[in-house]
Amino acid sequence: MASLVTHFATFLFLCPMGIRRLVSSFSLYLKNPCLYRSKTWYFSEPKWKNFDCYTLLIALPIASFSDLFIFLSFSGHPTHRFAFLQQSALVSLFWVLVILIICRENFDPFSIPENFIFIFAGILFLIEYMLMGEGITGLGGVVYDLLGGLTLVCAACCLYLSIRPAVFFSEFLLSSGLVFKGTWALQTGLSLYTDTFALKGCDKIALSPAQGKTDVKCDLDEDRLRGIALMNLLFIGHAIVVLIVSLVLFGLLCHHRNLRSVEASGPLLAQLESDSMLMQAFPEFEIE
Repeated sequence: MASLVTHFATFLFLCPMGIRRLVSSFSLYLKNPCLYRSKTWYFSEPKWKNFDCYTLLIALPIASFSDLFIFLSFSGHPTHRFAFLQQSALVSLFWVLVILIICRENFDPFSIPENFIFIFAGILFLIEYMLMGEGITGLGGVVYDLLGGLTLVCAACCLYLSIRPAVFFSEFLLSSGLVFKGTWALQTGLSLYTDTFALKGCDKIALSPAQGKTDVKCDLDEDRLRGIALMNLLFIGHAIVVLIVSLVLFGLLCHHRNLRSVEASGPLLAQLESDSMLMQAFPEFEIE
């Protein structure tokens, strides 16, 4: 149950963050593509609109303390017991990342270079990738490998943005990757840690006390292969949905921007057309 809660909390953290980054980066890029530059966090005015960032500032230490409490009270295999300690430390590092972003925004922005924050975020994603799915084999290992691939994409984008912050495609991959990572984390929690959404012919993920390994128990090898194929298909489905959502958001923002441009230029165009008609009707008043 703790793992299901962890995956659901990851979904709640990453999806809104990714969607907000998509909307903010799209808006900034459409204003002037030539002057676009990615930001570690897209703060907005008034301050209360940045509640998602300050929510992370409060929620992340609570999540870290929860993992630490499970580590202290967990009496299972040492491999899985220390996994909660590692997760607690990783969440604490992401909390430090949020603190750095907020400090840079509220104090001297030159005291903490923006590229340093991107590098720090990239390193954290790499650490998360190395710890992800540790001790999980079989069908569960395949699912976590897919989640690890998304983590690597986020890490690569952060490291590249630290060097080339003006590359919009990297920002698009990072923001979409966060949304994708959030939805796939939820899918992982539902498919591997619940009986209701478990794969056909397979039980939810279980611990092997003797070996300290975790795997999804399937009745037949065919059920395991079918489960792997189904999870790969679901992964492609998640990718298509995230891509469609990203393109729809970009199209809506483009349409909204075009409407504002038309509203701004409409009266001016009407005045120009009126002046042109007057010049044609009374050519003798034309200034030479």
